[in-house]
Amino acid sequence: MTKEDLSVDEYNPYYQQYIQKAGDVTISEGLKDNGDATIAFLESISEEKLEYRYAEGKWTIKEIIQHIIDTERVFTYRALCIARNDKTLFPGYDQDEYAANCEANRRSMYSLMNEYKAVRLASIILFESFSTEMLQRIGIASNSNLSPRAVAFITIGHENHHCEIIKERYL
Repeated sequence: MTKEDLSVDEYNPYYQQYIQKAGDVTISEGLKDNGDATIAFLESISEEKLEYRYAEGKWTIKEIIQHIIDTERVFTYRALCIARNDKTLFPGYDQDEYAANCEANRRSMYSLMNEYKAVRLASIILFESFSTEMLQRIGIASNSNLSPRAVAFITIGHENHHCEIIKERYL
């Protein structure tokens, strides 16, 4: 299943920017390949850069990594619930509050990368467990439709977006 299979009724139009950045991949290969590329990229960043902010109030690279992890967790939880036909209406997610309270800069890069790898592996296994029917179910998150398969492509594209930002503004 590729992003070309997605209907615009499966996600908030805001997420189109991330879905476009997911590339032409299946869910499984996209999550695996994207994870491998992100790990290689993040592990190549020098220690001196990890707590750098390119402007006042902007996140450090460590905070961006934690944001990627937190966002994947929040969105895959939504995907799990929707796939299981849970009719809960999921509230918004305040990424700025999460970032302000994550204390990523006190953590080692090793610790952050271990968490990233664990979360990504769990996401891959979760999405591989879903049937086609489960992937196409529609739930409501932040007052908009959301399908588990849209979550997968949003996750990939969101991560690509932040890696691009790091390359453009931090390195």
